[in-house]
Amino acid sequence: MRNGRLLQTGVRVGVGALALLVAGVFGAPSGARAPAAPADPGSKPAGHARAVSKEVVTPPTTRSTQEAGDPPYRGWSSWSLQSTKYPGLNPRGGASWLHEENVLTQARAMARYLKPYGYEYVNIDSGWTASWDWQADVDEHGRQKANAERFPHGMKYVAEQIHRLGLRAGIYLAVGLDKAAYDRGDLPIAGAPGCGTHDIVYPDLRTTNGWDSAYKIDFSKPCAQAYVDSQAAMIADWGYDLLKIDGVGPGSFKSGPNYDNRPDIRAWHEAIGRTGREIRLELSWSLDRAAIADWQKYADGWRIDTDVECYCDTLVTWANSVDNRFHDVPPWVQHAGPEGSNNLDSLDVGNGEMDGLTDAERYSYMTLWAISAAPLYTGDDLTRLDGLGKRLLTNREVLAINTQGRPASPVVPDALQQVWRVQNTDGSYTVALFNLDRKPAVVGARWTDVGFAGPAAVRDVWAGRELGRQADGYAAMLPGHGSRLLRVTPVRPAESFEAEAAGNVRTGGASINECDGCAGGLKVGNLNDGASLTITGVEAPRAGSYDVTVSYVDGSAGRPIGIAVNGGEVRRVVLGGADDDRWDRPQSETLRLNLKAGSNTLTFSHVGDYGPDIDRVTVQATR
Repeated sequence: MRNGRLLQTGVRVGVGALALLVAGVFGAPSGARAPAAPADPGSKPAGHARAVSKEVVTPPTTRSTQEAGDPPYRGWSSWSLQSTKYPGLNPRGGASWLHEENVLTQARAMARYLKPYGYEYVNIDSGWTASWDWQADVDEHGRQKANAERFPHGMKYVAEQIHRLGLRAGIYLAVGLDKAAYDRGDLPIAGAPGCGTHDIVYPDLRTTNGWDSAYKIDFSKPCAQAYVDSQAAMIADWGYDLLKIDGVGPGSFKSGPNYDNRPDIRAWHEAIGRTGREIRLELSWSLDRAAIADWQKYADGWRIDTDVECYCDTLVTWANSVDNRFHDVPPWVQHAGPEGSNNLDSLDVGNGEMDGLTDAERYSYMTLWAISAAPLYTGDDLTRLDGLGKRLLTNREVLAINTQGRPASPVVPDALQQVWRVQNTDGSYTVALFNLDRKPAVVGARWTDVGFAGPAAVRDVWAGRELGRQADGYAAMLPGHGSRLLRVTPVRPAESFEAEAAGNVRTGGASINECDGCAGGLKVGNLNDGASLTITGVEAPRAGSYDVTVSYVDGSAGRPIGIAVNGGEVRRVVLGGADDDRWDRPQSETLRLNLKAGSNTLTFSHVGDYGPDIDRVTVQATR
């Protein structure tokens, strides 16, 4: 099976050989058409958009928490424009772009251009409390206070104006007690008689967050929760719908007990619930994945790495740090879903030259964010969107891929040429080809690596063009840092069953382990010493012969495994190994098995030697 991955790991051919490669290796197109793409359920047809400049809406229905399974949100954030050195944007120094009128100008542009496509959050990032020389202020209760020069009408006014456009408002806080809330005296906590800001910190005034800009709150003290409650009540009263809490640990490049902010996030979760208002809670930045259970329990999304912005004379660059996300995302794939979203940071693809990217890089940037089920919030100047930027941000077929909330994962996580794939809710597959090299290269996907066998109809999603039926896979010559986004529909319907899924049965030492290249980021391994894995609920529409594609991981030269259907006779199969000592790169082999109509079980068992690790199985009728 190693030969099946050559194209993904860097083999290049000339343009003249590409046609032979596509036709000879992967099968010639036969003219089959893929089904039309589904409409994006998170957006409205353009013809239904009203005159947003006059639209007034009621604030969102209040709930204590976000609904489980909400799709990734879309919107805009101010930080990319604040952090850039692009000429003219920050004339008074760093972050001086942030001003009430600038924010509302972006909100009006978003309502005009992007609202019909599901973009709704206008997020005000760091600096709304700060003077031009970055000195923060607090109110008489030690809560954050808007700087009067930046936001002369106050934060409630800004939220009201955003709501009038039919949009939602987001606001920012750094975790911990702002030092000014302590240093300016023992300020009384609102709504908590007898409690002051000196009552909620540690005696040694230990600091916290990614910049040590706040005192750590001691949540063993009874007044601590009351202080967070007072902050949440203020934000809810102002009418904000999203809160970003930044500098959170474990993470933000800090570790140790002073930077463990999980008690803060739990307190914020409880405080938001008490307000009765729906407020999406987003955490930042570069969070520790070891604490994912807490992030999932108490928040709606979490940043997986540092800022995407380059802090240079453009908004971003490919090397700083868009390309890092291809390395960052795979370990987090398993954590995205109903519990919340992996946040990849701002999506700056709309302004052309100011973005700091080639057109090919802009396509790849948008494609990765979309297939990762990540929030789509741009940091561009929405009054200056170019033609390509508008097409990238508003392609309904791409937005529908993002909305379904199923993150793709790479077949080979660390290669220069990568194939990412995920099965869609309708049984088709989203497949993305990426060339991360600076030079043009061929990138190809084999259907068995994607997760099924046999021919498939292929559609180029960005081009909106059917590419016909492809026998075994698809390859394309891509420019440096380029990509191709495909919708692949097997001719024979395929259904996949993950090895780690709930309801499956493991015996002996069989265990669920991480695997960056596996579907869902997990596999089942340690199939030795009598251990076994039984995949349950394998549905077959009728009794008969089926092609069962086993996706497995074997970094050795090949290992045997026992396979039994419905508890019957054990069939010993030797699956070929990659012999590369890598245990995060799945391979696949298709077996012909007889299944009964209805629910079946497939048992993989130890048969005298270490067995391969199992990623998933995919079942297809033989005809």
